[in-house]
Amino acid sequence: MKNLLYLFIAIVLFSSCSSTNLVFISVKEPAPVTIPGYIKSVAIVNRSIASDENKVLDDIHRVLSLESKKLLEEGGKACIDGLHDEMIANNRFENIVKLDTTELRSFGAGVFPSALSWDKVEKICRETKTDALFSLELFDTDSKLNYGAVPASINTVFGKVPAVETSVSMNTLVKTGWRMYDPGSRVILDESSLSKELQFSGRGINPVAAAEALIQKKEAVKQAGNAAGHLYATKIDPYWIRVSRDYFVRGTNNFKIAKRKAQTGNWDEAGKLWERETTNSSRKAAGRACYNMAIINEINGDLDSAIQWAQKAYEDYRIKIALQYINILRNRKANDALLTMQTNNFNK
Repeated sequence: MKNLLYLFIAIVLFSSCSSTNLVFISVKEPAPVTIPGYIKSVAIVNRSIASDENKVLDDIHRVLSLESKKLLEEGGKACIDGLHDEMIANNRFENIVKLDTTELRSFGAGVFPSALSWDKVEKICRETKTDALFSLELFDTDSKLNYGAVPASINTVFGKVPAVETSVSMNTLVKTGWRMYDPGSRVILDESSLSKELQFSGRGINPVAAAEALIQKKEAVKQAGNAAGHLYATKIDPYWIRVSRDYFVRGTNNFKIAKRKAQTGNWDEAGKLWERETTNSSRKAAGRACYNMAIINEINGDLDSAIQWAQKAYEDYRIKIALQYINILRNRKANDALLTMQTNNFNK
């Protein structure tokens, strides 16, 4: 108990004596995948069903992974629906064609297949009058069952009779694989896999009854497939993240006042106080003020000025954390350039 008390006191003292505070800011990141500006319409296809020549191997795989062909077909369809619905909601393309075809097949057996030939991709896009192809290359699930005995009782005309129930737990891994084909440049814009683990459990008076208690698995797999489609669609959209930055709150009285202003959201006034301290005769105070000026400029969206202030803090005053901050700001600037390009592509 004493050790916990000492630890708490140490944390409080450390917090109160810390020379920096944290500020959290929202940063818009570019989409993981850049879509060229000439792509205005896309086709979506499901080629996750195994081809006839691989049927035997795929059947063996499904038996070993405790899956049915119908479940995989319905899960794949849910994936395509999720991708289609998310892209419709995002209004990214002028036209989205969802193909219902059985001509395109894959290797099956849980294997991510080789890419479609460009002749095939171009033929699909030509016939559907689209500029690119989104393809679900793989949809597979792998389940493992665990049985166990659980003490129970059943009601009879003679009263409750001791019995043994069977408990069943099932772990199911839902796997999806995707590709984005751009026939205009003959480049695969993206190739990636997504997976989600599901867990189910049930109990019954015999193994059959317990297994029947896991009937919810079918709907859960379809929901997971649909969610995977929605998630994959977001790869072409910019997104927001929350990042933290340290800023100095100790050094002079102006730092203390600026801290209070920053805590109330009055960053502009805090910035004015920090700017005064950049000419302080104390190198430590001036260096910290220069670093804080980098922070306020990033908050205001002026990354060039933020980099200049951070460089001054490190080069002239040897503020160590400024060096890492410079790299962060340069990375942000590069991301902003990519984000601008993606936005321009979208607006073309």
